[in-house]
Amino acid sequence: MLDFTIELAYQSGALLRAGLEREHQIELKGNNDLVTAVDQASEALLVQAIRSRYPDHSIVAEEGNTTRGTSDYTWLIDPLDGTTNYAHGYPSFCVSLGLWYANEPFLGVVYDPLRSELFSAQRGRGAYCNGRRLHVSSTDTLSAALLSTGFPYNRATQPDNNVAEFSRMIVRIQGVRRSGSAALDLCYVAAGRSDGHWETGLQPWDTAAGILLVTEAGGQVSDWRGQAWTGTVPHLLASNRRLHADIVQVLATAPSQK
Repeated sequence: MLDFTIELAYQSGALLRAGLEREHQIELKGNNDLVTAVDQASEALLVQAIRSRYPDHSIVAEEGNTTRGTSDYTWLIDPLDGTTNYAHGYPSFCVSLGLWYANEPFLGVVYDPLRSELFSAQRGRGAYCNGRRLHVSSTDTLSAALLSTGFPYNRATQPDNNVAEFSRMIVRIQGVRRSGSAALDLCYVAAGRSDGHWETGLQPWDTAAGILLVTEAGGQVSDWRGQAWTGTVPHLLASNRRLHADIVQVLATAPSQK
């Protein structure tokens, strides 16, 4: 299954890379929420291959290709994570493929075609990037931490938009990055390139692969209050474990969370 998933990610990544320099056909799914023809082509490629290989598996894909199967396996697919970046030619995007079994993460693959980085994890077998074992960072103080974050598409009209949390966090840590791709942000936590990531408004396909990479690399995943992450709650926090309680304390005391 892992080999099959990796091959699919490579195929989708090649499609994304080839289409980057072309003029994009862009539609709006919602306020500031874009979809391109490349999103749809990538998803069609992935869904067709999975249905052919595993016809009894369920599929939940971002652009609407959803199938309810008869087995306990469910694929959660983001065919192009970072669509806004992609539409602008900004080089931060990926394909994310998560496979869950009995509502638990089983394997995850995230491929960044521009950097040729293939992140993969399987439950109980560790997390890897291009075959190299990944480990979260050892940073243990907020003042030395580099975190990443993101904001929901409806941030202009949604009061719970992470702006208050960002304001509280930025003055307590060394730095914040925003890549525009939550899947890559989670991979970077797993790789020790950042010490944590928090975000709200994410969908299951955004995180299905990345959260397994973080936990298999020794990190911790929860909601903003430190409660167990189920994949359906909107507030995600992933960290190197050492900083988790400190980050929770900052997030939980923001005005929007009271």
